[in-house]
Amino acid sequence: MADDWKEGILLKIINVVVYILFLGSNIYTVASPAGIYYNTKLTYITPAPWAFLIWSVIHILLLGTVIYQFFPGGKRTIIDGVSWRLPLLAVLNAIYVNVWANHHYIVAFIFALFVSSAVTHIYYIVKKHHSSQSTADELFIHLPFSLWHGWTTVLVVLTAFEAFGVNALDKPAGIWTKVFVFLGMFFLEATAATYAFSSPEGDLPASISIAWSLWAIFAEQRSSAFIHWSALAFSILALVWVVKGAFGLSGRFRGGIALEDEERAPLVPGQ
Repeated sequence: MADDWKEGILLKIINVVVYILFLGSNIYTVASPAGIYYNTKLTYITPAPWAFLIWSVIHILLLGTVIYQFFPGGKRTIIDGVSWRLPLLAVLNAIYVNVWANHHYIVAFIFALFVSSAVTHIYYIVKKHHSSQSTADELFIHLPFSLWHGWTTVLVVLTAFEAFGVNALDKPAGIWTKVFVFLGMFFLEATAATYAFSSPEGDLPASISIAWSLWAIFAEQRSSAFIHWSALAFSILALVWVVKGAFGLSGRFRGGIALEDEERAPLVPGQ
C-alpha cells in the first residue's frame, strides 16, 4: 500500500519526539508569558507580554501536524516534502529559546536568523510545491508554518534590538533609537504587505502574526510618544493587509477549488 502509515516511520517518530522534547520548551508562554517577559531586557520595540502567546497557537497547530503526518495527505507533505527540515527547525528553535531566556542576546540573535532561515525554507516548500488539497492541509500544514514564518520575522527584529539596542529601563530613547525603532516597525509592516500580495488571496496567517505583534508594541511602548504613535500607524496599516487577506481568502472559498486543465477538458473530443 503506497500510503501505509508505517512508511517513513523513523522520521514520524522523530517528529513526535522533537515536538515533545524541544518545541515543548516554549510551554512557558501558555502558563505565564509575563514572568519570562519581565525577566528579559526591555527595549523600545518590546511588545506587551500577550504578543508571545502566539507561540501557544503555533504549538497547538503543530500537535495536529505531528498527528496528521500519519495520514496519507499529511505524509506526502510533511514526510516526503518537508522531510528532516522539521526536526532540524525544532532543535534550532529550542536552542534559540533557551539562549534567549538566559539573556545571551547576541547568540540568541544569531540563532533567530538560523530559525528564520529554516522556517523560510519549509514555508516555501509548502507554499510552492504542496498546495492545499483539504481542510486538514490548511489547518495542520499551511496555517502553522505561515504563522511561524511571520512570527519568526518579528522575533528576528525583537532579538536584534535586545542584542544591540539600549535598555529602556536605563536610558531614554534618543534620536537614533527612535529612527531604528521606526525602521524596524516599517520593515515589519512592509513584510505584512508583502504577505498580502504574495498570491491572489495573500497569506492571512503570516499577516496576522505581524499585525498582532505591532499592536502589542503599540500597547506596551508609552514612554516615547513618537514610538507609541508610530506603532499605532503601522498597526493600522498592517491591519489593512489582514483585511485584504481575509477578503482574498473568502473569495477563494467562494470560488471553490480551481480545476486543473485536465479536469476542465471536454468529455467529448472536439467540443
